[in-house]
Order: sequence, then C-alpha cells, then structure tokens
Amino acid sequence: MPKEVVMITGANGEIGHGLIEYLAKKGEQILALDMAPLDAELEKMCHCSFIGNILDDHLLEKIQKEYEIKTIYHLAALLSSRGEQDPELAHRVNVNGTINLLKFAVDGTNKRNTPVKFIFPSSIAAYGMPDAETKDKIGKIKEDQFLEPITMYGCNKLYCENLGRYYMRHYKLTSSIPGQIHVDFRALRFPGLISAITVPTGGTTDYGPEMLHYAAQNKPYSCFVRADTRLPFMVMTDAIRSMILLESAPRENLTHVVYNVSSFNPTAQEIADIVKGVFPSAKVTFDVNQKRQMIVDSWPADIDDSAAKHDWNWMPEYDQKRAFEEYLIPAIRQRYQG
Repeated sequence: MPKEVVMITGANGEIGHGLIEYLAKKGEQILALDMAPLDAELEKMCHCSFIGNILDDHLLEKIQKEYEIKTIYHLAALLSSRGEQDPELAHRVNVNGTINLLKFAVDGTNKRNTPVKFIFPSSIAAYGMPDAETKDKIGKIKEDQFLEPITMYGCNKLYCENLGRYYMRHYKLTSSIPGQIHVDFRALRFPGLISAITVPTGGTTDYGPEMLHYAAQNKPYSCFVRADTRLPFMVMTDAIRSMILLESAPRENLTHVVYNVSSFNPTAQEIADIVKGVFPSAKVTFDVNQKRQMIVDSWPADIDDSAAKHDWNWMPEYDQKRAFEEYLIPAIRQRYQG
C-alpha cells in the first residue's frame, strides 16, 4: 500500500522550515518538494524529499503512484519583488504550478475516495488600495474588499484563490460523474511574515526584519519605504500555527474559502524606534524607492481577521511587544553575537 504522507511544496523556504519542524514533532510523515536540496537538518525530519519543479508532470505522476497524499501545503511561489522582474515566469510558477497541484489533489482525492486537503498561503498582495489616503482612512478591511492587485504576484494569488474555489466546488461542472468528491481547498491571506530563524531575502515587507539584522551587525540600514508606511505583520511561528489550525478545523465550521490572519501593524518608524531602543548605535535612514513604495501603498494598513477568529478560533500568540522582545530580538542577537 502507498505510504500516507503530508506533502509540502517549496519546502526549503521560510514557511517550509517552520512547518516541517512542527509537523515532524507531531509525528507526521512528510514528503518535501523543492527546487533546491533540503537543508540536512530538515531532510532528517522528512519521510522523503524530492528535488524538482511543480511544473514537472512526470515528477507529480511518480509521487502520486508511490504515495497517498492526505494534505498538501502548497508553499512554492515566486514572490512579489522577483515577480515584477519576470511577470511571465511568475505566472507560470504561481498559476500553472498551482493548477498542476490542484489537479494532482483531484487525482489523489479520487485515489483515496476522500478529499485531499489543500492548504494555500495567499497574501495581502491580493489587495489593491486605490491610494495611500484611502488606505489610511479605511482601517481594517475584509476578505472581499479592494481586490484589485497591482503586482503580478498579487494577481496570481487572487486568481489561485478563485481556482481553489473552482476545484473545490465546481470542478468539471458539466460532467455527469455521480457522487464526485471535490478537493478540500483552504486559503490564508498572510500579512508580512517575520522570521527569527531565516535571513530576509529582499521581499517587499522585509524592511522590518532587515532593520534588526543590520542593527545586530552594527551596519547602517537604508529603509526603502516612507517612515509613516503601515502594514500588518505576523511572526513565523504564528503563521505556522494558523495553517495548522485551519487544516484541522472541521469543514462544516468554515464559512470562508479564504481567511485573513494578522497580528500587529506598526509603521516603519515604529519598527525603527524599537530597533534603536535595543541597539542604541543603530543607524536607520529612509531612502524611498518609489516603485516599491507604490506596491506597499496598495496593500492595506490592517486586515480584519474576525472570520478566522470566529470559525476556527484563530488568535495570534505574539502581539507586537512579545514578537520583538521574546521572539525576534533574542534570536537575532544570538545569531550575530553568540
């Protein structure tokens, strides 16, 4: 009989690191897929790992034959900054890759005769505020508001949310397959995610953790957004918890396909003030990159996650104070100062 596993795509990324560690401690059998070899310590925690591309149909067929997939955490994506450099590649990876995985989940559902859960991390990039003034005035926004993204990554994420709805509710709508079982698709719209473990890689919301990493190394930091820029954030451990909570929620409790989750929403200046309070010699200046600022201004200053709180008891463990004092600062200090 095929081995029952939980599949993680993009397993070598920031979210993948934390998710593998969490699931391994729970005793889950993990199948990891990434374009690059897994870190040695991560690989030890997995039942198996594959180096390959989510666009590779032959690889997915091989996995389908050898394993029984009960849940897919589809983390593989080309993020906003890279996506604007090569929008067509971003579309191929983010959209075509997701369709491949959704069809893979359909085949797995038919094989198991029970729905495969498909957990999809979306993003606040799916939103598109018309201007900074509206963003400042409107406050928290719900899942169905201001859905006019201006980046390819945001367009991809929004479209994939809708693809998930289709594959869950309406796949092959006009076919006459009796008793057809659909994929169980569940999506989270993440805010900016901050990790104490991995180093920022130049993402659009990375100015927050970058300030800390630079200060801990006694390097000056030039922030690419305005000091008054406000965005919602969440620490990586809460992001992992939110995925686990949503995955484990009874289907009948879920009133949404896509859920906002968030924790705190400081301005860039507030983050700089926290950093300077911990590292008094830190030098933070603001040298605005207008194109990146335009992207950030199109994302909400805060998001309403009341549906997640109501439907599956979501509540972040880390507010702003605890995130910095207990999670970020100690770990980043240890990384650079021993």
